[in-house]
Amino acid sequence: MSGLIGLTVGLAIGAAGGNIAGYLLKNKSLGAVWNSVVGILGGGLGYFTLGLIGIGAGAGVIGSLVASLVGGALLLFIISLVRKKT
Repeated sequence: MSGLIGLTVGLAIGAAGGNIAGYLLKNKSLGAVWNSVVGILGGGLGYFTLGLIGIGAGAGVIGSLVASLVGGALLLFIISLVRKKT
């Protein structure tokens, strides 16, 4: 996919991954909107993190969802640590 459709699908997958991460980490959830933002931003972090441990997320919907879920969970955890200190 390319262009606007690819971007839209990518954002939707990132949002879904962030919300799944928020569901799994209930005590660190930021609500649906912010979990979506965290998932979108966490997609890149997820790909990077999975690459560091030797797991390629791969291309496609499932790989993107896994990367967004992992990155979203990491970002939710980091945000919760920062929020505790303030």
